[in-house]
Amino acid sequence: MQFRHSGQPDWSEAAWDRFVTGHAGGHPLQLAAWGALKGEFGWRAARLALAAGEDLVAGAQVLFHPLPRLGFLPFSVAYVPKGPLLDWEDGAQVQAFLPALYDFCRRRGALLLKIEPEQPDAPALSRRLRGLGFHASARAVQPRTTLWLHLRGAEEEWLAAMKPKWRYNVRLAERRGVEVRVGGAEDLPLFAALMQATGERNHFGVHDPAYYRRFWQLFAPSGHAALLIAEHAGQPLAALMLAQLAGKAYYLYGASANEGRHLMPNHLLQFRAMRWARAQGCSAYDLWGVPDEVGLDAEAPPPEAETGLWGVWQFKRGFGGEIRRYTGAWDRLLWLGAVGARAGQVWAGRFF
Repeated sequence: MQFRHSGQPDWSEAAWDRFVTGHAGGHPLQLAAWGALKGEFGWRAARLALAAGEDLVAGAQVLFHPLPRLGFLPFSVAYVPKGPLLDWEDGAQVQAFLPALYDFCRRRGALLLKIEPEQPDAPALSRRLRGLGFHASARAVQPRTTLWLHLRGAEEEWLAAMKPKWRYNVRLAERRGVEVRVGGAEDLPLFAALMQATGERNHFGVHDPAYYRRFWQLFAPSGHAALLIAEHAGQPLAALMLAQLAGKAYYLYGASANEGRHLMPNHLLQFRAMRWARAQGCSAYDLWGVPDEVGLDAEAPPPEAETGLWGVWQFKRGFGGEIRRYTGAWDRLLWLGAVGARAGQVWAGRFF
């Protein structure tokens, strides 16, 4: 076994992506393209892998964000989205890789390391992470609880798994002439405008148009992502971007216009996203974040004033599916001096 890292002369991004694609926990946020995307918006990506001969068996794509300088010292925070990619049941592999990851991050000036493995919430894993010096983070980056739709069987079975009103709305949109198409580069300004309108209507922040453009440019040409647009009589009503990798699809960004909502374009759009995902060989579709309270109790009542993810939960739950709760975000201080501990915890809050 030996360690390899990006920056070495023999490092291969193609080999890294093959590893991510073939790993049981592989996720689009661990692909080199995601590191390239974040690298254009304030982060710096680096990768560490454990190799057995020519094969990579464990690894992590780490995103580093610089912190305000302490004198002449260039500190940063380190973040591993949807990773590290390990066999968490293999104690020897975990014990070999994580100390190397700590050192890898320290040498790049990181005061704090945050990880978010896509692993089920389980007491055994929590105990292992605490034993490795992590503590459960109060600040997650990715949603801890999500909703997975299964894409097995015929499309009629997908519809049957939906609530009756959702099934009706999918068919209503079709009857009323809503059409869904795969968008191209020329549609990216349209998507950004729809995102802006949605953010203003629902009071949440959105990325700069350049962010969505670069995501599409980095992921869509390789087939790892698509932009879908719902229209009626040539008027755009809704759009979404989804990614896919190794038999799983992920709903990442969605937007809708203020007009035409009575035509139920979002219901048909998600149904067609399921169809696109299945055409890419996917057997499951992650509708992404729902309130974490739902992961603890599927029947949890919403607060009196719906905030955060509660509004989208009311929409997503109608498609059926399986609620999954992950282990969440875990932090480890890498520089344990008093200044380092305080700086790592306080400054990291600005970026997560």
